[in-house]
Amino acid sequence: MWIQWIVMIGVLIIVCLGIAAIYGRYRWQLETDQLRTKLKGGRQTMQPKIFNPKELEGLPAPVQRFFQTVLKEGQPIVAAVKLSQQGQFNMSETESKWSPFTATQLVMTQQLGFDWDARIQMAPGVNAFVHDTYLLGEGSLHASLLGLFTVANMHGEPENNQGELLRFFAETTWYPTALLPSQGVRWEAIDDNSARATLTDGATTVSLVFQFNAEGTISTMRAEARYRDKLTAMPWSGRFWEYSIRDGMLIPLEGEVGWEYPEGIRLYFKGKITEIHYEFVS
Repeated sequence: MWIQWIVMIGVLIIVCLGIAAIYGRYRWQLETDQLRTKLKGGRQTMQPKIFNPKELEGLPAPVQRFFQTVLKEGQPIVAAVKLSQQGQFNMSETESKWSPFTATQLVMTQQLGFDWDARIQMAPGVNAFVHDTYLLGEGSLHASLLGLFTVANMHGEPENNQGELLRFFAETTWYPTALLPSQGVRWEAIDDNSARATLTDGATTVSLVFQFNAEGTISTMRAEARYRDKLTAMPWSGRFWEYSIRDGMLIPLEGEVGWEYPEGIRLYFKGKITEIHYEFVS
């Protein structure tokens, strides 16, 4: 008799966990839909509508080579991006504890913003749900176990805003028309293979140093200081490769990002784009 009770209790626990997981996914999807509706609601009129090489006049030589490599004359300006990713995320700050993840991301360039909606596998059948977001000038990070139990929730502080705008800026390699001067980016020469780019959105200004390879594409990016939290800012850098043509633009499909320590870089993200779609200014 007691064996039957144990079996019944076990089945009940499994059913309850299944219901909780379904409800968690439902709640999380509601949050995702709300965030992305707000992102889309911030659309603004953009000019120009296509890339004109005359815009490159006066830019540092490696920056000119970059745009000449990744864009063709008449390339429509990107207004929005939808992409899917897969890869690994390091869940430890002191050692290598890599967990697989999948994610979708919506990016808007008309009113700068993005939402990264990820599932990071913590254990078989147990996922952490993560929103990493820059919306209407504010950065936020919300992480939840199973979509039900919040484990991190940071938003609205100047440090969050700076960190998330830096992420948006670094990922412009996937939507390179956003790096054009007409889109608000200021370029400064450093040497024959690198240049500093600066972007301002509202009260937040960020800068990145982009390194260009022999093929003319971006190989690395680096920020002198990105906030990890309210008190800690560290050098932050990433590397890009596996360039491929998508909708007329040459973009990297794989990359990795990490924090720079005195002893070297400690990676926390390794990922690749599995699908990407663009909307262009009309």
